[in-house]
Amino acid sequence: MSNDDGSRRRSEAVRVERDGPILRLTLDRTEALNSLSSAMVQTLIRELTDAAHDDSLRAVHITGAGENFCGGADWVATNRNDASRPRAGNLVRRVPHQAHRIVELIHDLHLPVVCTVRGWAVGLGCNLAFAADFTVAADDAVFWEPFITRGFSPDSGATWLVPRLAGTARAKQMLMLGEKIGAPDACNWGLIYRSTPEPDLDAVAAQLLDRLASGPTVALGLAKQAINRSHTASLTDAMNQELYSLELACRTEDFKEGLRAFKERTEPEFRGR
Repeated sequence: MSNDDGSRRRSEAVRVERDGPILRLTLDRTEALNSLSSAMVQTLIRELTDAAHDDSLRAVHITGAGENFCGGADWVATNRNDASRPRAGNLVRRVPHQAHRIVELIHDLHLPVVCTVRGWAVGLGCNLAFAADFTVAADDAVFWEPFITRGFSPDSGATWLVPRLAGTARAKQMLMLGEKIGAPDACNWGLIYRSTPEPDLDAVAAQLLDRLASGPTVALGLAKQAINRSHTASLTDAMNQELYSLELACRTEDFKEGLRAFKERTEPEFRGR
């Protein structure tokens, strides 16, 4: 991935653009609802992995081209050329390094990740949106976990993400009944950050990304890590994690800038360092 501002490239139906400190990943397979082929999955894994090592990045934006966000994993394309029955353990061996890895990277990346959702967010696409730190969706967008309706159990983090965000009863509604959820309900349930009229969607996402990309990047990453770990931590463990994070944050240039701005009663200009 190039570090030059405005650099663009296209790889396996994923458009990759470097917009200053923001990495923009656009799923661009509109003829198939932007469903993810194996090649697209590998591109996303590569770009997100590279982002974790790029100190000049300060936010990541994931969206879909056209009228939909993502139709999920493209099982037809993945298995089209495989005429023989795969050997036992095929899914257990393969999926952790594909769909599951994308969800882990979005969830664990020490950069804020924003998703913009139009139209359908289905299956793996739905879980990418739920794993992001902030998902902004058009009011008419639809989130759907269709696994049960296809005869198999949920994957790609659905059974971990949905209960934690929306609660057990609503998780069963989505994952055991396969019910579709509109963006306003997804927002009210805590599954996404915001639902907004479609004409305002890009402006809302841009404002959010600008705010995050101009924030104290190290402190934001540490806060994200501490929030994620708090799900399985005691109060004492959570506060110890906060102390560890605070110790690191206090060593950054942005911390010094925050103190200067506070003393002088001005707006801080964080550099992400």
